[in-house]
Amino acid sequence: MKTDPVRIYSVEILSDDWAVLKKVTFDYTRRDGRVERQVRQTYDRGNGAVILPYDPDRKTVLLVRQFRLPAYVSGHPAPLIEACAGLLDDRDPETCIRREAEEELGYRLREPRRVLSAFMSPGSVTERLAFFVARYSPADRIGAGGGAEGEGEDIEVLEPTLDEALCMIDRGEIIDGKTIMLLQHVKLKGLMEA
Repeated sequence: MKTDPVRIYSVEILSDDWAVLKKVTFDYTRRDGRVERQVRQTYDRGNGAVILPYDPDRKTVLLVRQFRLPAYVSGHPAPLIEACAGLLDDRDPETCIRREAEEELGYRLREPRRVLSAFMSPGSVTERLAFFVARYSPADRIGAGGGAEGEGEDIEVLEPTLDEALCMIDRGEIIDGKTIMLLQHVKLKGLMEA
């Protein structure tokens, strides 16, 4: 029977505003058996979901462009180009991503397909993302998209071809991890040939 290598010593809430920032002090048993005291911070804003709609007939994908403060303060002032995403907020991932697609993209997606789940920054952020893809066509459009203004969203909807989007990665125009993963997934799985 394997024992848990982590023994929590203390947890201190540093901030509980938009998300919860905690300082955790714990004892960690290393692989060689030595125990050391460590201190880390965790940032918990909840889990999320992300989707990349793709149209194999026109070879296009739907993306969004929006301002992201963390990227801005890290020296990237331009809005980020991303796949549509949102926090679960007590919803299941598929319900969440359907609503986000309608709100941000202006499309009603019929059959989102979950392809993977991943931690995006496990060194400090607790969020786990559920990744989805879904076929779409122009007939699925139900509105302009653009996000919820009341939530501070100002989202531009983009519809490049998959090849254009992959070139945008090479040129450094798409630098968002979840988006890069989904674009590569669609390419590697041959979904545009489906």
